[in-house]
Amino acid sequence: MDAFTSFFDSQSSSTNRWNYDSLKNFRQISPLVQNHIKRVYFTLCCAIAASAVGAFLHVLWNIGGFLTTLACFGTMIWLLSTPPFEEQKRVCLLMASALFQGASIGPLIDLAIVIDSSLILTAFVATSLAFACFSAAALVARRREYLYLGGLLSSGLSILMWLHFASSVFGGSTAIFKFELYFGLLVFVGYIVVDTQEIIERAHFGDLDYVKHALTLFTDLAAIFVRILIIL
Repeated sequence: MDAFTSFFDSQSSSTNRWNYDSLKNFRQISPLVQNHIKRVYFTLCCAIAASAVGAFLHVLWNIGGFLTTLACFGTMIWLLSTPPFEEQKRVCLLMASALFQGASIGPLIDLAIVIDSSLILTAFVATSLAFACFSAAALVARRREYLYLGGLLSSGLSILMWLHFASSVFGGSTAIFKFELYFGLLVFVGYIVVDTQEIIERAHFGDLDYVKHALTLFTDLAAIFVRILIIL
């Protein structure tokens, strides 16, 4: 209860801090960390482009499915097990994982095209706006201000996993599916804030692995895009 009280207190006090000057206030972030964040976001943009290519390849040749999902997880594990000094290899693995992720989302995109092709652009714009707003909130907030939410989000993610498991075993309902959808969207939006602040904090302590950090944000972004597209 104290955590929620402190959260809402911080939100009410932050309204006094939010002005044009506060948006430019990055003095708490050192130049080294700022450069690291730029590399993370540039790599993230490249991963999004690779994911779009993967989705386009599915539309052309219908390659998305279980195998591409397996390949996506396989390349993620390969990336995380590769030493940081093999930078070029890790970047290639990230792009491959993003491409397989895009191909895996391909069937959903195919369905959206059949219903209304404009839904894809709407979902992408909504995802981009959500990511930009919550990531910016994490950047201009005080250091570690939202890191305590990580425990709550992990609990929420566990609830989603158990609900999905129960639905697959015992059968689900429309209400449970909608709850998973909207609650999952809320959880991953929260992860954007927490992961962004965690990346900043790790960078302050010398962890400048921009490839791994871009992968973290990419998984959040993909999860949000899928849920927004299903909702639309």
